Amino acid sequence: MILDQNGNTSIITQEKATIIELVKKIQALYPKFKNNNIIVALNTLGAFGKADIVEFLELSKTHRGTKQSFVVVTNKIDLDVVPEEIVVVPTLQEAYDLIEMEDMERDLGF
Repeated sequence: MILDQNGNTSIITQEKATIIELVKKIQALYPKFKNNNIIVALNTLGAFGKADIVEFLELSKTHRGTKQSFVVVTNKIDLDVVPEEIVVVPTLQEAYDLIEMEDMERDLGF
């Protein structure tokens, strides 16, 4: 797991471990970046399915409940199988764009 910081956004990149191991690591380190927007970049991993992406459901709900963005970046899953509560985009740039839009919405009180 590689952790980078860009302003108020934490970027977590996973290269080797399984999704389950990654989610456990994020949960263990969560206090470190709970006040930041979070991007989880999974483009370097192989293909995965709905069961894998659902592992992020609890973490996504918790983090979005604190009025922060939680975005998973991957182009290796059919977006039709992704639960509505998890935000998935195909590129890192789209993740930044989405966070920027959500920050504006929060500033406007939505």
